[in-house]
Amino acid sequence: MMITYQHLYLLIMLLNIFLAATIIFLERRNATSTWAWIMILFFIPVLGFILYLILGQKIRKRQLNKMLGDNQRIIEERLEQQRQQLLSPELLPELSELANFRDLAYLNLSTSYALYTNDNAIDIFTDGNDKFDALFADIEAAEHHIHLVYYIVRNDELGKRLIKALTEKAKQGVEVRFLYDHIGSLNLPRRFFKEFREAGGKETAFFRSRIPFLNLKINYRNHRKLVIIDGKIGYIGGFNVGMEYLGLNKNFGYWRDTHLRVQGGAVLQMQAQFFMDWNLVSATKLELYAKYYPVHRERKGNIGMQLVGSGPDTEYLEIENAYIKMIYSAKEMICLQTPYFVPDESLLSALRVAALSGVHVRIMLPSKPDHFFVYWATHSYLGDLLAAGVQIYLYEQGFLHAKTLVVDGKAASVGTANLDIRSFRLNFEMNAFIFHEETALRLKRIFERDIASSRQLTRADYAGRPLFNRFKESISRLLSPIL
Repeated sequence: MMITYQHLYLLIMLLNIFLAATIIFLERRNATSTWAWIMILFFIPVLGFILYLILGQKIRKRQLNKMLGDNQRIIEERLEQQRQQLLSPELLPELSELANFRDLAYLNLSTSYALYTNDNAIDIFTDGNDKFDALFADIEAAEHHIHLVYYIVRNDELGKRLIKALTEKAKQGVEVRFLYDHIGSLNLPRRFFKEFREAGGKETAFFRSRIPFLNLKINYRNHRKLVIIDGKIGYIGGFNVGMEYLGLNKNFGYWRDTHLRVQGGAVLQMQAQFFMDWNLVSATKLELYAKYYPVHRERKGNIGMQLVGSGPDTEYLEIENAYIKMIYSAKEMICLQTPYFVPDESLLSALRVAALSGVHVRIMLPSKPDHFFVYWATHSYLGDLLAAGVQIYLYEQGFLHAKTLVVDGKAASVGTANLDIRSFRLNFEMNAFIFHEETALRLKRIFERDIASSRQLTRADYAGRPLFNRFKESISRLLSPIL
């Protein structure tokens, strides 16, 4: 029987109905995401089906359940002790830095098993050259092991310099493990690691595709940027590995980011996260030997911290929930920097309520796009915030990639998570939550310094934007649940 266009159309419609039913009844998505996919399937049938295969499939929880168990096993001896500390008023003088944020610390402990430590020292980097100079010095001084997780690794001058330094340490007998994301580093050739592997270094890609240079799993990427050296020094923040992060890409210009170098007990939480990520995807499993978790006998500082991981392997939206809790706790001011701003209604409401309650809310975004739809989706949310009294700044010196939140100059967060649905629900992320007034004030001063390189977006500017910009915002806003 000859297949006519009518038959083909009927087949496509039946397939769309089947997919729509799957999304609604089997995958149990949130309503916003469900309607977005149904609209795409029915308005662009063939392309919508392809997009669903790439972007829409949910991750198999069974593949990830062991990660949560491993995390508990690493730290379970101290969980109940800290819960009692946070709930007992007589113990609070020992944790004076948590006076205004005890409930936030308890939330992080309960949902993300994020142990609180207050023996940490922090260096803050806002320039890629400074960050990598410090990192290379620490790599050179490493004695036992170096563990790295990066979302993007480029096969350029910086990437080659890094792998050369790691190869030299592997030749010296230092254990070196390098985990990179396969989508973020899709163009990284296998030969990049040839000498590194021959020297004894170990590398693996996160959710690697079996097809070279093609990976249909766009979602569920490891977006973390962590380095752990000898279990004593840790790095976390926004810088990946590539020349653009040194400000040497002419399309972006200067790269403005925020990264932390941490010494103290918080490093061991980064180590625990690395173990889980590595063991999820590597054929060579890491055992929980004490040599990877050295006892920090000397206090490096007095900064209180929690390292909060989140991703599709966890039950709650840990980082988003912590952000919302911080925002609602603000009494005076909120300073927020993010390259992408695609919030869900709960986060958007928290910011509006804070501003309408008299809190001085300031948000800084990049003035230039690096992802078309995300950029215009971001701008679609700014009108509501401006109407509520939020001050919006657009960074113009280069590209702003920092992911920081400061509340009342008393608590702060720096990490890998953007303020968008992808980071909160789909990617594997990690943020440092810092309970230390001096550090929070330093981050606040950095924000205010960046204002000098920004222009303020006013309500009049926003109202007078071109009609074509409004069209791009509207289309991108409809797609925001799947961006």
